[in-house]
Amino acid sequence: MPISPEEAAHRAASDAERVAWVDERDNLLGSLPRAELREGGLIGRGTFILLFNSAGELCIHQRTLSKAVYPGYWDVAAGGMVGEGESYAESAARELAEELGIRDTQLTDHGRFYFDEPGNRLWGAVFSARSDVPVQVQPEEVLQACFLPLDEVLRLFDERPFCPDSRLALERYLASAR
Repeated sequence: MPISPEEAAHRAASDAERVAWVDERDNLLGSLPRAELREGGLIGRGTFILLFNSAGELCIHQRTLSKAVYPGYWDVAAGGMVGEGESYAESAARELAEELGIRDTQLTDHGRFYFDEPGNRLWGAVFSARSDVPVQVQPEEVLQACFLPLDEVLRLFDERPFCPDSRLALERYLASAR
């Protein structure tokens, strides 16, 4: 399915963004354009923010078809690549505001994990947040979003394609909550 000219322009701008470049131990090596990092099979830093409402439901969303990685997939976390000069926490706050319109909320850090598959190698930082502010999706990145009970989200893993890196982030969160 072709993408619109607006989505193509957003992808080009996103691919040109400079993101943190790290080694296998998460040591910062510098920054590179996102596309160069991905095409070179290099490792970046990413953030994963699990957004819950006061009822304990998790916000899931469907990614646009213009996304370079996992287009059209469902996602359990807002997030993205850590930008040049950003910390994991700064990136998480920025990504939550950009993708879902949630600002000025407390983020809880749940640790890091390494994810490695062709076209997507990264050190991920897992955060959670709680908010009842209505979600406002970024149309260039998110097709739709909704809150669901966690057990229903886990059941949907067998029915819909979900981003494997954010699934791992959710597993990390669940392990830290035990």
